[in-house]
Amino acid sequence: MPFGSGRRSCPGVSFALQVLHLAFSRLLHAFNLATPSDQPVDMTERPVIHYLSSRPRTAKSRVSNTRAAPERDGAWPIIGHLPLLGGSQLPHITLGAMADKYGPIFTIRLGVQRALVVSNWEIAKELYTSCDVVISSRPKFRAAKHLGYNYAMFGFCPHGPYLRELRKITSMELLSSRRLELLKRVRVSETEICIKELHKVWSEKKNYSGYLLVEMKQWFGDLTLNVILRMIAGKRYFGATVAGNEAEARRCQKVMRAFLHYLGLFLVSDMIPFLGWLDNLIAGGGDTTTVMLIWALSLLLNNRHALKRTQDELDAHIGKDRQVNDSDINNLVYLQAVVKETLRLYPAAPLSGPREFAEDCTVGGFHVRKGTRLIMNLGKLQRDPKLWSNPADFRPERFLTTHKDVDVKGQHFELIPFGAGRRLCPGINFGLQMLHLVLATLLHSFQLSTPVDAPVNMTESAGLTNVKATPLEVLLAPRLSPNLY
Repeated sequence: MPFGSGRRSCPGVSFALQVLHLAFSRLLHAFNLATPSDQPVDMTERPVIHYLSSRPRTAKSRVSNTRAAPERDGAWPIIGHLPLLGGSQLPHITLGAMADKYGPIFTIRLGVQRALVVSNWEIAKELYTSCDVVISSRPKFRAAKHLGYNYAMFGFCPHGPYLRELRKITSMELLSSRRLELLKRVRVSETEICIKELHKVWSEKKNYSGYLLVEMKQWFGDLTLNVILRMIAGKRYFGATVAGNEAEARRCQKVMRAFLHYLGLFLVSDMIPFLGWLDNLIAGGGDTTTVMLIWALSLLLNNRHALKRTQDELDAHIGKDRQVNDSDINNLVYLQAVVKETLRLYPAAPLSGPREFAEDCTVGGFHVRKGTRLIMNLGKLQRDPKLWSNPADFRPERFLTTHKDVDVKGQHFELIPFGAGRRLCPGINFGLQMLHLVLATLLHSFQLSTPVDAPVNMTESAGLTNVKATPLEVLLAPRLSPNLY
């Protein structure tokens, strides 16, 4: 039944058969036919996905002489390479392994969408400079339309006048250097309050050895969310002085974590579905800062020499007669190196934010079609052995010697944990200020270790942000005089 049957059989069956018979008979009657060197004809069929995703050329189509980037083999019909990204291994690790075989720029198919995967700093520089306008838009997911108020969400709205206006308002009213300086008292006072509350719990519940067991993932999350909510709404969600419903606060925190988890999954339904709409400044800012703090402390606990050097630096510059001030951070060069090395090894978003090519473009000598998704694999790019000696090792000292002039603000493309170009993370200054202040205050205030001195489990979890998969349980005891808490 090549033409189907019943009421919905092909209505053009008679016409097609007439043309087929007539054209074929005349061709065979008029010509002797053969193949070059009498080779057999390749009978490979074309997968359905190619029919779905190919574009007919028109007179207005721009024809490029450059070739397309290599495509990873093994694409399934309809769903493409999605099965390869849905296994137990995290997507940025899977894509990194593909880069070892196919090179630093290649393509995969996410359903019927083509995606360009990049893991090379030179290509990243080309994209974020000469091609920056072309890649400044976000993909228009159906979920972003229906759950994000028709693409109104700040972090995922398409490039255009709306985004420029929203970014202008946000930068001027909340995230500018001047506004962050005016709001400095919020992050400083909230950090002090949380340290005091932690000391109070220690004094009430310490064990026979004088240590308190604390789950630091939750502590970091409560602190950063309190800071952001106080900046935006003037209220705290967690702590002894909060009169609200903690159960409600925990539900809110859980939803925001789930939001970013599902946002980063590659699913058949729409590649990157949303759980629901939340303001990106709260969900994104709170979660990414928490993730960075968790990884920084985890790395220090697994590298006790670095932890000791950080605390020695704090004692040398600050002493033990006062707490850390915001103005101290500039003098803490080793602490800054620890932060940079953390962001290199464990960027909060290892595949960066999703982008889409707004028009045809040439990247790294390859032609890229309009509508192609861009995946910047920071997890691979920032561990390139050509740029970093012993790239998998935690070595903050590299940022005091060989890489002392490299920063994380989008100008050095071998280290771009916050992205680069027009869609550089607008909260980069806030995130760095929080990261340095909270980490410095915590390490200065408490002696830290793990239960039975066991190494910290560094397993990552899937999602837009790679939060640590397991709890971070830490034993702590005060380092300073009780009157300083």
